[in-house]
Amino acid sequence: MADYQTARAGSGVRTAQIDAGLRTHMNKVYGTMSVGMVITALASWAIAGLAVTDTATMYQIGADKYLTDFGYALYASPLKWLVMFLPLVMVFAFGAMINRLSAAGAQLFFYTFAAAMGVSISWIFTVFTGFSIVQVFLVTAIAFAGLSLWGYTTKKDISGWGAFLIMGVIGLLVASIVNIWLASPAIMFAVSAIGVLIFAGLTAYDTQKIKTTYLAHAHHGDQEWLAKAGIMGALNLYLDFINMFMFLLQLFGNRE
Repeated sequence: MADYQTARAGSGVRTAQIDAGLRTHMNKVYGTMSVGMVITALASWAIAGLAVTDTATMYQIGADKYLTDFGYALYASPLKWLVMFLPLVMVFAFGAMINRLSAAGAQLFFYTFAAAMGVSISWIFTVFTGFSIVQVFLVTAIAFAGLSLWGYTTKKDISGWGAFLIMGVIGLLVASIVNIWLASPAIMFAVSAIGVLIFAGLTAYDTQKIKTTYLAHAHHGDQEWLAKAGIMGALNLYLDFINMFMFLLQLFGNRE
């Protein structure tokens, strides 16, 4: 009986340690993601400030708004394709390199990616009003927080959503690339509406996946692996947020 009670006590201690470790792990995931969001916002705002001016230079894009030489090269020259697709290339590269990187290297790569994403989406400051960008960002933040909290606390296993949602992301990517040349408002609206739903689902799915991954591997005690898994989780949640924000901005943002 004494041995049984000792075993139960030891099990309770281990469970408490894992729960405390999970909370610390999730805090690090959200913290890393938040730093990435700040880097993206600052990079996007800074690049837009360099690219757009109220003084006529080369290329007019609106009433009293013009592109600088730098802005013209960034948004109106073939360089725009590099800027547009660089974050996508970096995501695939990150997935291929994660096992060879240290946790510190993976974190640095993530922050570099966040800066590249800021440059890539800086065009929104040339198209949408600053007020609507802030408004949609706040709406996205509230929705993201609710969805992530549900994914963390729900007892329902939503791991089966993964394959369906990833197929949806691939479909969105293909449709978005095709619509670059078609420029169809109907396709853009459909892609944006479906995109919001898909990345809302991915927010809950990725949150639960981060939690279950930690619980499945915490007893191994490999802190380096868990740190890299947390950074990958932060990247996934970051992408869910950014994509949901961009699709909501396409739907509800007020254009200049």
